[in-house]
Amino acid sequence: MLTLKDVTVRLGGVRILRNVDLKIEKSSTVALIGANGAGKTTTLRTIMGLTEMTGQIEFDGAVLSKVAPSRRPGLGIGYAAEDRRLFSGFTVEENIKMPGQVAGYSDADLAAKMERVYEILPELKEMAKRPAGAVSGGQGKMVALGRALVIGSKLIMLDEPFQGLAPALAHKYADALRKLRNRDREVTLIITESNPDLLRKFAERTLVIERGEIREARSHITTG
Repeated sequence: MLTLKDVTVRLGGVRILRNVDLKIEKSSTVALIGANGAGKTTTLRTIMGLTEMTGQIEFDGAVLSKVAPSRRPGLGIGYAAEDRRLFSGFTVEENIKMPGQVAGYSDADLAAKMERVYEILPELKEMAKRPAGAVSGGQGKMVALGRALVIGSKLIMLDEPFQGLAPALAHKYADALRKLRNRDREVTLIITESNPDLLRKFAERTLVIERGEIREARSHITTG
């Protein structure tokens, strides 16, 4: 489904990812664990085409180096960045809909996608008309997840989704992930975290990134 072959990324002359070889199967839930600065975010940004890299990335039969970054979400890849990146002048619902509109979804398709989002994240429906600039940081992460759900029909990548969340919001976010996995069993999930305990109930496979190198964890996180 997703394959990285000898992927190396340098930022400012420093190698952040080092000859990464990785294969992720369809329908799997993968935790990518590592300390701050280990390369977790860079890995996801590289898949989205937001870094300069050498090597090759293949996704669902497509060589991503031949696909412009702006077109990669249209392949079915949803990405929720660590910093959320919401458009503060737009409403919550407008932020969520945006990837589908850019991808050219029909009104009917977009309505179906929004129904899916609100089924998994009912609190977003309550906030739909609120300006995105007025939501809290934790609520913004929920909005970013909803936006990723709109476009992520095959792969959803979540970067440090639990970081900075209050316990109540962390519980809601975890519940949303459970609903997503139960509802859409064919979707592949990649979730980065510094603390592996936060993903203990979600991930079937655990990868560890250290100094830009990715390896299998010695003991996998098991589903609960």
